[in-house]
Amino acid sequence: MTAVLDRAGESTTVPTPERPPRRPRRRLGDMIVPVFAALAFVYLLVPVAYTVVFSFNDAGKTNLVWQGFTLANWQNPCGAPQVCEAFANSLQVGVVSTLIATALGTLVAIALVRFRFRGRASTNLLIFLPMSTPEVVLGAALLAQFLTVRVPLGFGTVVAAHVLFCISFVVVTVKARVASLDPALEEAAADLYASPWQAFWRVTFPLLIPGIAAAALLAFSLSFDDFIVTNFTSGSYTTFPKFVYVSATRGIPPQANVISSFMFVLALAIVVLVQVLGYARGKRLRTR
Repeated sequence: MTAVLDRAGESTTVPTPERPPRRPRRRLGDMIVPVFAALAFVYLLVPVAYTVVFSFNDAGKTNLVWQGFTLANWQNPCGAPQVCEAFANSLQVGVVSTLIATALGTLVAIALVRFRFRGRASTNLLIFLPMSTPEVVLGAALLAQFLTVRVPLGFGTVVAAHVLFCISFVVVTVKARVASLDPALEEAAADLYASPWQAFWRVTFPLLIPGIAAAALLAFSLSFDDFIVTNFTSGSYTTFPKFVYVSATRGIPPQANVISSFMFVLALAIVVLVQVLGYARGKRLRTR
């Protein structure tokens, strides 16, 4: 407000026009997080982009230098020797290990949350040991054990090794889901004359399915791309990561890049589908 004199000499107040608010200046500290986030994002995507691009490379004996664009690799993904065999072996190991680890891990998680028994604290500690143990130590220990008991290295030893470290991740994932369930739901089922078995299958298990599915996907991804433990316990049995490692010295065959690109796109599609279904389900619940 500003005081002015009119013609009669009387003082009047005139409102001072307000200045438009200044835009806050972006300080250097405000830009650090976005810049580092962008750099981390690029760092993660560069290997994926390299794999996708070189899946279209018209490679000769080696796939280290770009030779030209071609679709022949995608039309014949099994063109390189043993690439599809190694991929099928990894799928087989991943599926079997996931089924065993998910079944055992789910039972262990339910027991740790819902029951009190002697050695429960020690079991919780032992569950975390495979997760915290370096893979080199775990693989060397398993190899020594298999050689001591004279078990031939191959598919069975790889599955046993993968179940050992996958079960820990399953237990941790499913355990969090079990702990979030309300025991009153099972009590209500018992009040409606449901047996403990019926209450589990009709009430508890359906509520555990999201956690079990997440644990199974995590176990499969860990099993499929494991190399260190597999290299110790596989013998002459070749999985896809092991095939890629052996082929890296002369350039990974473009067919292997095709399979890797396909797996990446498939995983990305599954994640997007789950997010879309979750958003649609949440939207339906909000409109009710």
